[in-house]
Amino acid sequence: MRKDLQARRAFVRTMVAVAMASLVPLGAAQAADPVKVGLMLPATGTFAALGTAISNAFRLYVEEQGGTLAGREIQYATVDDESDPAKATENANRLVVRDRVDVLVGTVHSGVALAMARVARQRDTLFIVPNAGAGDLTGSLCAPNLFRTSFTNWQPAYAMGQAALERGAKSAVTLTWNYAAGQEAVKGFAQAFEAGGGKVVRELALPFPNVEFQAYLTEIASLKPDAVYVFFAGAGAAKFVRDYAAAGLKDSIPLYSSGFLTDGTLEAMGGAGEGLITALHYADGLDNARDQAFREKYQAKYGIAPDVYAVQGYDAAQLLHVGLEAVGGDVRKKAEMRAAMRAATIDSPRGAFTLSAAHNPVQDIYLRRAEGNQNLVIGIAAEKLADPAEGCNM
Repeated sequence: MRKDLQARRAFVRTMVAVAMASLVPLGAAQAADPVKVGLMLPATGTFAALGTAISNAFRLYVEEQGGTLAGREIQYATVDDESDPAKATENANRLVVRDRVDVLVGTVHSGVALAMARVARQRDTLFIVPNAGAGDLTGSLCAPNLFRTSFTNWQPAYAMGQAALERGAKSAVTLTWNYAAGQEAVKGFAQAFEAGGGKVVRELALPFPNVEFQAYLTEIASLKPDAVYVFFAGAGAAKFVRDYAAAGLKDSIPLYSSGFLTDGTLEAMGGAGEGLITALHYADGLDNARDQAFREKYQAKYGIAPDVYAVQGYDAAQLLHVGLEAVGGDVRKKAEMRAAMRAATIDSPRGAFTLSAAHNPVQDIYLRRAEGNQNLVIGIAAEKLADPAEGCNM
């Protein structure tokens, strides 16, 4: 009898526990779980330092909020994308399908980001791009779940084309790696440069990530243009600038670029980058309190001054925070979360920016001069420049 009574009491206790659990709202249970952020960034290869800067700054913003956004702990899953488009779909699926991340963040290489976008669209996973400037991301592949906190390749290149004209250039040669980012940058530069009366006399390209530049430098020297516009980043950018100076071209043919040529690479250029003029949505010496506070915190934590890649990573976390705040941390409310992100004004170290209808920043593009290890602002090449977002039908 005693055993039967004990069994009945145990059964009752179990049923009460089940009943009480059923009264806890599903949302409340979920709210206790972390928000999973999948960071798919380069950790090796020519873009490794860029990926590190993005990751560091994203995490810094979250730490500034006490490790939570909208009351939700942030948990990270990471993948080294190796800047390899051939591995991109598999890597993105690893985060989205295996790790079940709530938001996918990445990357630097445009070809990798395009593959990530397709996975995110198929799975309806929130995707924030903190660097890759491929026009298609907010063009033909634009989607309600895809946001960018960086730029399109067209934006700084178009602004630089205008600036080159204003600085007296009438002819130009362009040189880049033969991949999406480079092709789009060259197109943007040429569009502005030729619309203003200039002429691009030769378009040169080499395979990514080839850094054997001598033959191209010889051709540039023989063409004698008024200016050279290039698109390179990371270690390849540093080598190109050293080679350009060593070939004797720096003092005879002005070299212009989007700011990725000199961001994070000036020290590696060993002085060869001194005086280079670039255009970008961030610069050293900006006169705003947000930037000053960001730079102090980043320097204190990581022992290095932040660059544009860090700013873009920081703003990716800011944009995610806006979305989470709007839905009380409930990532299941996708439409409401995305609407809030689309309408956001981000108080960025670069200066406040909004998002276009295609979810790309509408922002000032600064003209900068390399001095020492800094890219100091010397003016604004284009104010509140919006990408045309060709092909976006969202």
